[in-house]
Amino acid sequence: QVQLVESGGGLVQAGGSLRLSCEASGRVFTINVMGWYRQAPGQERELVAQITRGGSPTYADSVKGRFTISKDTTKDTMSVNLQMNSLKPEDTAVYFCAAYTWEYYWGQGTQVTVSS
Repeated sequence: QVQLVESGGGLVQAGGSLRLSCEASGRVFTINVMGWYRQAPGQERELVAQITRGGSPTYADSVKGRFTISKDTTKDTMSVNLQMNSLKPEDTAVYFCAAYTWEYYWGQGTQVTVSS
């Protein structure tokens, strides 16, 4: 089992920045990939960015050049951070942390709202 705890999010004006963090605990040695997904009202959940245990990142085209994902690993935890710059109103969504072992684990979600 893997447990995920998210922090960050909130309300920001367009052009501003926010930072999301997610810490995984439990069987972190089984985690292959961690990342962030988002879901806006009436839309499907979509990948924002993910990073492998080895440190290789992947970004959605819509956030390339604006968002940066990073990870930290300790003996008992693994965490990912998402630095979001130059935010746009279309980035407004609930952001979910995810960890993939041989199944997906999800965080509870955190709201990001970008006002125009």
